[in-house]
Amino acid sequence: MRETLERQFRVASPLADVWARLLEVPRVASWLPILNSVTERVALTEYGAVLEDKVGGFALRADLQIDVVRLEDMVEIAVHAYGEDRQVRSRILIDAAARLDADGVDGTLVSVSGSYEITGRVATLGAGVIRSKANKLVDRFCAEAEGGLA
Repeated sequence: MRETLERQFRVASPLADVWARLLEVPRVASWLPILNSVTERVALTEYGAVLEDKVGGFALRADLQIDVVRLEDMVEIAVHAYGEDRQVRSRILIDAAARLDADGVDGTLVSVSGSYEITGRVATLGAGVIRSKANKLVDRFCAEAEGGLA
């Protein structure tokens, strides 16, 4: 099951300021409540994190490898994350990007897009349950980002 998500919001800060805040990886990771123990392995290249969440009757805990796959200065950052919860035998793949565009003199338009794929036992819950959970997480991330990037 592979799903895609897209969101867009405006931040009342100049693009250069928003870009600088977006590169503060621990701060950005804190906007996603299911990510814990974020560690920098190679600055702006490679990170580790623990994804913890309850999905249906499953307590999911996966060690994630997060790689920055695209970094265009003041334009876009894209990551690829993957991991596995061996206890519930489920794999997670995530591709996500944030793109910035100037919106007037003191504003920035932030476009967040991505896709995720979950396989294994957690996927047996069905696409609807997982899709609903993912949408809520992305909405929360964007709400936190909107305030955190301003």
